Amino acid sequence: MKLDLRRENLLKHTFVDFQQMSDFVQHPLILERAQGLYYWDIEGRRYFDAIGGIFVATLGHGHPRLLEAMRRQMEKMTFAPPLHGIAGVTLDFVEKLGSVAPGNLRYVKSFSGGSEATEAAMKFVRQYFKQTGHPGKYKFISRYQGYHGGTAGAMSASGTGARKTPFEPHMGGYLKVFPPTYYRGRFSSWEECNRFAAQAVEDVILHEDPETVAGVILEPVGNTGGIITPTPEYFRMLREICTRHNVMLIFDEVITGFGKTGAMFAAQTFGVTPDIICCGKGLSSGVVPIGAMIAREDMADAFWGRPEDQVQFAHGHTFAGNPLASAVGMAVIDEITENALDRQANGLGEYLAARLEGLKKYGVVREVRGKGILRGVELVRDTDSLEPFPELGTAMRRTALRNGLILRVDPTWFAVAPALIATEADLDEMCALIEKSLVEALEQVRGEACLTIDTCRSTAVEA
Repeated sequence: MKLDLRRENLLKHTFVDFQQMSDFVQHPLILERAQGLYYWDIEGRRYFDAIGGIFVATLGHGHPRLLEAMRRQMEKMTFAPPLHGIAGVTLDFVEKLGSVAPGNLRYVKSFSGGSEATEAAMKFVRQYFKQTGHPGKYKFISRYQGYHGGTAGAMSASGTGARKTPFEPHMGGYLKVFPPTYYRGRFSSWEECNRFAAQAVEDVILHEDPETVAGVILEPVGNTGGIITPTPEYFRMLREICTRHNVMLIFDEVITGFGKTGAMFAAQTFGVTPDIICCGKGLSSGVVPIGAMIAREDMADAFWGRPEDQVQFAHGHTFAGNPLASAVGMAVIDEITENALDRQANGLGEYLAARLEGLKKYGVVREVRGKGILRGVELVRDTDSLEPFPELGTAMRRTALRNGLILRVDPTWFAVAPALIATEADLDEMCALIEKSLVEALEQVRGEACLTIDTCRSTAVEA
């Protein structure tokens, strides 16, 4: 993409998430519009959106039902004063979101993003224990490779290494355990890895003293670790452990929520109900920023009292419960439930997984993971050594964009999560682009390797 001088200079006045701008300006992507499963850049080039922007566009871009819901609400009210009242449409949203959540998760507070939701959940749990006779419970256990947002508490709970380092020291009271994938080479089966990883959580609780541990927070399917997909037994064990020690189990479903895993929430996919679900992203299909915390209905009792008791949740955000976001969120839920798009994601997911499994013929795919239409592919140098192949992922990021494909590429894995409206034909188109990009990336890195070897040989001969 060729940039005019104005845009080139403007890129030096901002930043793109988690990218070095000196590199980005060499291969810029500036988008102009989006519709359905596609983006178009400022030069009119089309890109297949294989990741819903970034796990956001649940129903694709520009969905007419969502835009109409926003238009109708815009004619009524776009903002309600959060210190004085609440919009009627926001109460409707509370009812709607609670009606599709598992178990007795009916207490809803909405925000403007996933980071706000996870941050609020941890504050909610700490205050809950202070007001229910367990003031010493303040610690949270999370997983290495997990990501829970960019705010201070959410970042402290995250285990993403280099993403955290620039901001250290982080808040105290956050403990980490390893995800099941960390133990793959140490046990004979994936099931054993998961049992050990789950038991490690209880070990930490016991050694920290259960009366100091408030919660366990994790993504049911771990994104930044490479679409880590534990067994249902893993979650059952965590549920039993948390119940046994009066520890709140918090599912960060900012990515997994709203149909991607084959149910409205991954909690339902895995058959385990946490105490709190945090959600965002796909709740508005990218139309307007939104996030939400959904807690057990009975937990709200601890925050209900006389004004002089000061037991209300000591937390708020300007755009929490925004009327526009509430209207769009309800439209998303209605579209998914009325058309059974969450259940449809099961069949589409199996088809997608089979297509991705076909990439194993190139000898660089260790595993295809995920649930529903949320899938990840782990890349290795070869399937004998299983050595990571970061050069391949780095190359594939570039070849994918060159081929008109937007997907989540990490140096050692890539992920897809197409919109729920996708058809098998759409998935065929997407997978063809993925395969083309993978092959070109392989040719590139192997060509560079051969060039390096030839250079070394030439240098040796000259010496």
